[in-house]
Amino acid sequence: MNRLDEITNKTLFISCIVPVYNEEANILPFFLALRDKLASLTTRYEMIAINDGSRDSSQTQLQIAHEQLGVKVLQFSRNFGKETAITAGLEYVTGDVTIIMDADFQHPFATFDDFLAKWAEGYDMVYGLRTSRDDEKALKRLFANTFYKLMLSISNADIPPNAGDFRLLDRKVVAALNQTKERVRFMKGLYSWVGYKNIGVPFDVQDRAAGKSSWRFMKLFDLAITGIVSFSDIPLRAWSIIGFLVSCLAFLSIIYTIIDTLLFGVTVPGYATLLIVVTFFGGIQLLSIGILGEYIARIFNEVKERPKYLLNEKLGFLED
Repeated sequence: MNRLDEITNKTLFISCIVPVYNEEANILPFFLALRDKLASLTTRYEMIAINDGSRDSSQTQLQIAHEQLGVKVLQFSRNFGKETAITAGLEYVTGDVTIIMDADFQHPFATFDDFLAKWAEGYDMVYGLRTSRDDEKALKRLFANTFYKLMLSISNADIPPNAGDFRLLDRKVVAALNQTKERVRFMKGLYSWVGYKNIGVPFDVQDRAAGKSSWRFMKLFDLAITGIVSFSDIPLRAWSIIGFLVSCLAFLSIIYTIIDTLLFGVTVPGYATLLIVVTFFGGIQLLSIGILGEYIARIFNEVKERPKYLLNEKLGFLED
């Protein structure tokens, strides 16, 4: 049976991964709407919620969703982050295709039809493309645009601008992602790294049904640094080039000083000039050490070989 037949006959097994963090007001209405949408598409589906250490009553609401709607639940022992929550969900899905989405209603269910249509055409990964970022603050838009341009220029990860985690993955893409072992993860880069035939589908971001986003600027900045360090060694090479150029300038300065001294004698150097030079090169050294530190810190986290996450509870899985 080909892909189109599976969709037409409603035999396609669809898994849905939903990371949850402080979404108590959205959980029950969201999973009810998600169940109805999946039931209209297929007779075989599963919904997996990953509670990423929520501090509100999300776990209680997920318990109810499990009992009333059949939602499977992975409860983290603490907050490990959305990238890790998605990773956990991918390790537990069993469907032919997997759809990743948020629990705040900003990802429209109607886009599922577009995802499946592209999958039926032979695409293994179909990602949602935001049509607009007008709902975000100007600083966040500027930061996002700068980041995508920077990643495109310094890394081999082809990350489409305005593409997030809202996407459909064929089971072979899921299997490929599950083979990646890094603990500090940047999922957008990993989606690109595994390759496979992929295409984007535009969608309009909906308003949040309730609550507010937990993403803050420093979290986004840390995620951006993770993406750059994980998928590019250009920063390391750049400082090697800068170091070489500085050494050349220093060598030329030495030659100039020797010739000037031989021709005109010793002159008293200015303290202001000396202070500027020392401060400038001290700053360059500290910056280069900081960049090295970012790479070393991630190596340190990897070699400790701690598990990517710890589960406090599982609901709805066979081993329960």
